[in-house]
Amino acid sequence: MDFELSNEQKMWKNVIHDFVAREVKPHAHDVDEKAEFNWQAVHKMGPLGLLGLNVTEEYGGAGVDAISAAIAIEELGWGCGSTALSIAAHNGLGCSPLMLFGSPAIKEKFLRPVVSGNGKLAALALTEPGAGSDLKGGVRLRAERRGDVYILNGAKMWCTNASIAEYIVTLARTNPAGGGHSLSLFVVPADSPGLYIAPPEKKMGLKGSPTNALTYENVTVPSEYLLGEEGQGLHQALQVLDSGRISIAALATGLAQAALEAALAYAKERSTFGIPIAGHQAIQWMLADAATEIHAARMMFYYAAWRKDQQQPFTQAAAMAKLFATEMAERVCRNAIQIHGGYGYSREYPVERIYRDARLMTIGEGTSEIQRMVIARGLLDS
Repeated sequence: MDFELSNEQKMWKNVIHDFVAREVKPHAHDVDEKAEFNWQAVHKMGPLGLLGLNVTEEYGGAGVDAISAAIAIEELGWGCGSTALSIAAHNGLGCSPLMLFGSPAIKEKFLRPVVSGNGKLAALALTEPGAGSDLKGGVRLRAERRGDVYILNGAKMWCTNASIAEYIVTLARTNPAGGGHSLSLFVVPADSPGLYIAPPEKKMGLKGSPTNALTYENVTVPSEYLLGEEGQGLHQALQVLDSGRISIAALATGLAQAALEAALAYAKERSTFGIPIAGHQAIQWMLADAATEIHAARMMFYYAAWRKDQQQPFTQAAAMAKLFATEMAERVCRNAIQIHGGYGYSREYPVERIYRDARLMTIGEGTSEIQRMVIARGLLDS
């Protein structure tokens, strides 16, 4: 493929970068310190299309290509990890299942309000207390069909956006016999009776992006809130996660870019032994390695997104991009702190926050170990 962005993609990148620089990045420190979601910026994202990246114009979204969507998430990650994670989860995990598998009526009812910027966001609940990577065998939340409704009982955890969501797409077991066709996806309005959303988890980083545990006690949803056909939930969830991994790769790259820029600026200002520390080879090599790895990660998630746009298989490309970009971000952010020395360990400098935010990237939406399994299976099956 040609990695040169189109004129439209370049314009999009510039518009989003300017918006993030103005509305998101200046508030990143306070978002982290206060553990408060940046609603002020998010309400302005609707008209830009940032809340409907994967939603077609028919339902109020922007419907941009996969590369443009990844560009937007990278720019948000550059500005604020917390805000970027919530917007990535909203688009890739909350809206995508409805666009991919929902009926026209479901799309009209649920998507238009959450992409406008005037309301709440969307969420996806997969993980359970005893089931993270093992969705096929570990999901215990039950959905029992009773006439024209389903009754949901069980628990979920680590659900991004649950407390700020209009609805929560929920993976549930519809066939107790088990197997690959025993799970289904449902749209569950967040105000459903019997759905209890716990207070946000107290986390190491990404504090402005709420993560909640959920309890479902006889939550009733109409049968038409089932996405697609019963028993297709596992396949649907894995398809959604493939795209989500491109977003996490982009987000991690944005975090690394922000850390590099902070380290570069500091290295030019801070002097030791009579010269700026940027003049020392040890510092130069860390900066050079960071710039090289960031560029490589960006090309990898561009490539995965390009394959998605071309309707080519992209599972392995997305896993590779996610694996490399997230582990790269941790290295880059670590070295950015090292370049800052003692100041890098202070919360007054952004690299401390960025490092904490980057740490989740190798865990969420499939750990690095799971990505290696996906990549290896692709190699062995080819």
